[in-house]
Amino acid sequence: MNTLEATGISVAYNGKRVLDDVSFAAASGELVGLIGANGAGKTTLVRVLAGLKAPDAGTVTLGGLPLGDIETRARARRIAYLPTGAPCHWPVSVARVVALGRLPYATGIHHRDDGGARAVREALAATDIENLAGRDVTSLSSGERVRALLARAIAGEPDFLLADEPTASLDPYHQLHVMELLRRRADNGTSVVAVMHDLSLAARFCHRVVLIQNGRLLADGKPSAVLTPDHIRAAYGVDARFGEFDGDLYLVPWERIGKTKKDFDSGSGNILQGGP
Repeated sequence: MNTLEATGISVAYNGKRVLDDVSFAAASGELVGLIGANGAGKTTLVRVLAGLKAPDAGTVTLGGLPLGDIETRARARRIAYLPTGAPCHWPVSVARVVALGRLPYATGIHHRDDGGARAVREALAATDIENLAGRDVTSLSSGERVRALLARAIAGEPDFLLADEPTASLDPYHQLHVMELLRRRADNGTSVVAVMHDLSLAARFCHRVVLIQNGRLLADGKPSAVLTPDHIRAAYGVDARFGEFDGDLYLVPWERIGKTKKDFDSGSGNILQGGP
């Protein structure tokens, strides 16, 4: 049973509950978009799934076994975590950063890893950063760095890839590239959970969408069932415009509830007026 499952998860910070009795499961072969407003609890849930944050209540199991009972190296081989905005402080090459994804496989005093070179090459190619392999990672743009760190996660060939805002800092071309890559990995059997803010990307690429509101699960299902006008209004406080192209749903957050187009055109929110 290749499932990463959280049951009844509750987490509080400084007395404030950020997750409240949340249950969630990720299975092989699906790309799950984890969505919700800022502060809804998405990042906390991903960190709990990765074993980086112990919940105050609830359990996490991997393949039916409690996550905490699995030896650290074995767990690292199966779960890769890509945090958002992760800094790179050491002036090392991109290739060496990507190779760090192979650490769970290194054995012996010489850190032998028979599949390491191949996995690193494939990860560099998959993320389109082969030309950056020799560059100092601290010299990269934020978007290039995101792709380098994604390559590091991919190089570990995990069963579960947990990515917190993997398209942040990327231009539209590379946003699409990353989502295509994540979808392809899911279609090939990896379980991918991605925290996302772009609802159209979630609608188009995800097999399943999980919507969190104020630390609780609001909806879980196919994008068309979760990304509805009522859910968007409840979770984000906005109205959206919906459409379909070539069979795929897309949506654009259009206006904040309570603020009309007239307010926008005549007030400080009109970016075309040239004012501050």
